[in-house]
Amino acid sequence: MNTLINGIHHVTALAGDAQRNVDFYTGVLGLRMVKKTINFDAPDVYHFYYGDETGSPGSIMTFFPYGNIPRGRKGGGQLTYTAFSVPTASLSYWMDRLAEYNIPYAGPNKRFNETYLRFEDYDGMGIELVANNEDNRPSWDNGKIPADYAVKGFHSATLNEFRVDKTVALLTDTMQHRLVAEEADRFRFVAGIGGPGTYIDVQHSPNDIRALQGAGSVHHIAFATDNDETQIAIQENLQEAGFSPTPVLDRNYFHSIYFREPGGILFEVATNPPGFAIDEPAAALGQELKLPEWYEPRRAQIESALPKIQL
Repeated sequence: MNTLINGIHHVTALAGDAQRNVDFYTGVLGLRMVKKTINFDAPDVYHFYYGDETGSPGSIMTFFPYGNIPRGRKGGGQLTYTAFSVPTASLSYWMDRLAEYNIPYAGPNKRFNETYLRFEDYDGMGIELVANNEDNRPSWDNGKIPADYAVKGFHSATLNEFRVDKTVALLTDTMQHRLVAEEADRFRFVAGIGGPGTYIDVQHSPNDIRALQGAGSVHHIAFATDNDETQIAIQENLQEAGFSPTPVLDRNYFHSIYFREPGGILFEVATNPPGFAIDEPAAALGQELKLPEWYEPRRAQIESALPKIQL
């Protein structure tokens, strides 16, 4: 069987203030701003992409900072915690760093065979740092956080579900995930070759309140696929399984299809190419506002409507 799903491609969330979002993800977590563009469906809103040095699939955290919007609410039918992978030896460093920035955290906690810290960004989005020695991906040396301690990319994502059976069936029967661990109503699935960046945790939470979208809530999770051909194969598999994926949409840096999983969470399947160096040099990623060609005639108007930010 051909591998159609490799793991997590990106996670996209809603945010409030644009500058505070930049300050948290580049300043506190030390991620690189790899693309500064706009929401293609709402061009008066930024779309920020953070990741490793090149914005590799499996490292990309993205945000739509809408400004003064109400906070969301964690609950059932939502991706509640996005976990990043860090080296085991870095855990005390991160505890000190979070304390330095006055960011409350819980932990170190234990889950499966791993140790993790749990906290929230400035909008209340759930974040975890999972300490492990399994991640061989290179860290980005940003000159602020030692490379030996830096975030390597995603580790996993937690989906809170009122019922898990149909979501589990989607992951295993259609999306090529495998159940690898179970603990306290948490089911861990892995895709592709496995390891950090390929884990999905499905948390059975029948007594949760229903999640509400707003600042600090995840809009969707995207799964990585190799190319346009594998994406079409997944699209066909989803249709055969009774789902209604969208047509392929061109997001400039990848191609996408979207659909709702049975618990209501928005899933995307995104191609690994063409990547973020398609419209600016790799050394200059994220420095300038990039617009899709159909918005270029409106650049002056769009730039005037967007808040100024400092990287």
